[in-house]
Amino acid sequence: MTSHSISAPSGATNAGGTPFASSNLVWRPAAERFHSQLDWLDSWHSFSFAGHVDPAWMGFGPLRVINDDTIAAGRGFGMHPHRDMEIITVMVEGQINHRDSMGHAEVLQAGEVQRMSAGTGIVHSEVNEGQTPCRLLQIWIEPGTLGIAPAYEQKPFAIGEHWTPLIDPQGSGGAMAIERPVRLWRAQPRAGQRLPLRLATGAHGWLQVIAGSAELLFAATEPRQLPGGTQPPERVQAPGLGRGDGLGFGGPGQPVAAEPGIELQAGAQGADLLLFELA
Repeated sequence: MTSHSISAPSGATNAGGTPFASSNLVWRPAAERFHSQLDWLDSWHSFSFAGHVDPAWMGFGPLRVINDDTIAAGRGFGMHPHRDMEIITVMVEGQINHRDSMGHAEVLQAGEVQRMSAGTGIVHSEVNEGQTPCRLLQIWIEPGTLGIAPAYEQKPFAIGEHWTPLIDPQGSGGAMAIERPVRLWRAQPRAGQRLPLRLATGAHGWLQVIAGSAELLFAATEPRQLPGGTQPPERVQAPGLGRGDGLGFGGPGQPVAAEPGIELQAGAQGADLLLFELA
């Protein structure tokens, strides 16, 4: 599997041919993710997972796993252990029933987010006890500190057209915090709507498309000189992203990460997006 590193979207310039300001981007096409399929599970792995191993795709900074799972009704993952990992579940459709060695027995519904600190060790199960298939994104992030006490939390979030914080070190906007200064937002922009890329300048990040489509818009690197004066930088459009696509900003060997002036524009059917700021 080859990493698609992009210093500039191919052939993308503004109307006058001026190159745009680019970030160091790593594109993970949906169709090139690892795929596991059982009679009850359809799972797409953005990074190496279980029997799928590629040294080029072991994760992205502390972001170790993004699994896009569809689980049949009445089936799921039985009791299994974890240790020293921050585990986040974003429920997209349906429900999942959670049980763990800390005594929690919870139902996670669409729109809710679950976070677990595995710490010194946790055993849990995730089973779809609903009547229809469910879809979720399970995310693993390496903790900043090993050997912490296990912890569990879940919350519902009302997702709108703008970025809603799900994970935040300070818990701003009702977000949950994990054992690492990582931020995670979700947004569902309407068709054609623009959203700023909400990453601190120089931060590393990852964008994951849950559903719909979106395009990146860049500012030109410099204004154009015209006979009537100076024209401000124009917006230019990079190749689009669809369901399951991922895009990394910065990364190993790529010290320049998110730059100001980058926006996302939702496609014709809108979009459902996750955005990580990684530290």
